[in-house]
Amino acid sequence: MPEGPSLVLLREAAERFRGHIVREVSGNSRQDLARMRGREVLGVRTWGKHFLLEFDDFSMRIHLMMFGSWLIDERKPVLPRVSLRFDNGELNFYACSVKFVEQPLDEVYDWRADVMSDQWDPRLARRKLKALPDMLACDALLDQQIFSGVGNIIKNEVLFRIRVHPATRIGDLPSRKLGQLIAQAREYSFDFLAWKRIYELRRHWLVHTRGTCPVCGGPIRKVYMGRTNRRTFFCTHCQKNYSAEQAPAR
Repeated sequence: MPEGPSLVLLREAAERFRGHIVREVSGNSRQDLARMRGREVLGVRTWGKHFLLEFDDFSMRIHLMMFGSWLIDERKPVLPRVSLRFDNGELNFYACSVKFVEQPLDEVYDWRADVMSDQWDPRLARRKLKALPDMLACDALLDQQIFSGVGNIIKNEVLFRIRVHPATRIGDLPSRKLGQLIAQAREYSFDFLAWKRIYELRRHWLVHTRGTCPVCGGPIRKVYMGRTNRRTFFCTHCQKNYSAEQAPAR
């Protein structure tokens, strides 16, 4: 699933269509795609994993889901979910969710929750986390209302960076570690973006899909954990489970 930094790259590439008219539209989406024909793109925005094209009285929202993709001025040999043609090129999306947002985007999205946004608010993230003391750290990082744009790769790498076991409950994290989790959710996302720009992202993975811990040399465990049941990679030696320390003696 494309994560927030990848959507930023899409937004940057699609910015060329701002101010241009949709000349033709097609695709196999069940949405009324024809309503975009003849309309001017007023804004190109992202919120976490949502890509947004803004028109004067509605917006098109693209969610790339698990296997979605996009191409500019190119096409795959399959019918796109939605294809938009402009005077200066075309934008094609595949295997994605397409929806229309009827309200103004500022009424729908809280940009303070987007880890890639200039409006990101770490204090708001801390307040939300404090209200969820029983949530596992691995689930908290994937909660899009707290860390919009964070995906599974970022989750695994952030928890390793701060040496926290993914099964630690948020309420058991020391205040310093909670602050590190919040800070690294954003910092690693921008590192992710920088590495992806130069096609070096995988080279920098420390635990995600890895077999050996780069710090202690021990094995990396892979489990499906938490309410999200997503693949979780971690080192049992280097990443501390603060909740295990709080468990009563038997």
